Amino acid sequence: MLANAHTAAIYRSIVGGLGTIIVLVGLALVPLPGPGWLIVIIGLFIISSEFHWAQRLLHFVRVNVERWTHWIMAQPLWVRWTVGAVTAAFVGIIVWLTLRLTGLPDWVPDLRVFDLIGLH
Repeated sequence: MLANAHTAAIYRSIVGGLGTIIVLVGLALVPLPGPGWLIVIIGLFIISSEFHWAQRLLHFVRVNVERWTHWIMAQPLWVRWTVGAVTAAFVGIIVWLTLRLTGLPDWVPDLRVFDLIGLH
């Protein structure tokens, strides 16, 4: 805890603001492939250094991620493969939709496969 109450309030505001920005960026990235949830958790970790509600939320997330991990690992191999395939299909659809809406970047070569999947 900082000795000066004014400095402590400013510090707390900066930590809260920075953590909130990181959480919001992570949430925006969640539907895209990549570390969206990891960025959200990092933002919560930053906020939790100053706010008790964020500590409780981070604990809730950690407990439920551990539960999910234990549950999925206890399932037969076909269930794990099915969950993986559904997740991969979801990510593929999101990537396709994103590229469909934004277009292919200029550096992507002009391949016939893009015509076949509706990206040209």
